[in-house]
Amino acid sequence: MREARSSRGKWGEGPLPAAARGYLGRVGAPGAGAGAAMDPFLVLLHSMSAGLASAEVTELKFLCRGLVSKKRLERVQSGLDLFSALLELNELDGGRTALLRELLTSLRRHDLLRRLDDFEAGAAARAGPEEEGLHVAFNIICDNMGRDWRRLARHLRVSDAKIDVIEEKYPRNLTEQVRESLRTWKNMRGEEATVAHLVGALRACNLNLVADLVTEAQQALKLQNGAGAVASMECDTGVATPGAP
Repeated sequence: MREARSSRGKWGEGPLPAAARGYLGRVGAPGAGAGAAMDPFLVLLHSMSAGLASAEVTELKFLCRGLVSKKRLERVQSGLDLFSALLELNELDGGRTALLRELLTSLRRHDLLRRLDDFEAGAAARAGPEEEGLHVAFNIICDNMGRDWRRLARHLRVSDAKIDVIEEKYPRNLTEQVRESLRTWKNMRGEEATVAHLVGALRACNLNLVADLVTEAQQALKLQNGAGAVASMECDTGVATPGAP
């Protein structure tokens, strides 16, 4: 990973703002915010910080030199400190996890990447059926694509320049190359980025086996969501399905 940079510039040289100090410190504080639901993304960052070794924090500080001022980085002692800085700079939030994924990839912490995947899957499920369907489709494509991802990316109108950037960003991680190309397409297309569009692109590239896997997974997801909706309705109304005890 190249040194992270931002168009927003570095954090100021002064003391850590109170807002930033409160971002993550309260997550692990006993009794803090009793009765209030904690932000799942902050909980994720807190758990990741606990799993980082001192040498890994040092490496992350080096990679973030283009985002956080030198004096601020000198005072960073833990993952929490660094994550708080990045949150204050709006480089991280629950809907924009690309930088976090890039940092974890650089550390080769595949265990923490799996936690991030689980968080994104939960966020997708909360966002709605189409978002959840895309997340499932992305996982299938990442697991089954291989070197043909460039052909798919071009069919999805991801430019060669962006493909080159993706390859430079993840030079030895094929899975992350595929995932980043799909995220790039999704960000470009917005609401037009649908599972149906993705399946059509796979078939146009003669990647019919992967397209079939995505289609089967979508059908299973619809059945699962439908069963969950019926169960929820039964709980709300007190009506049981025929034959139920």
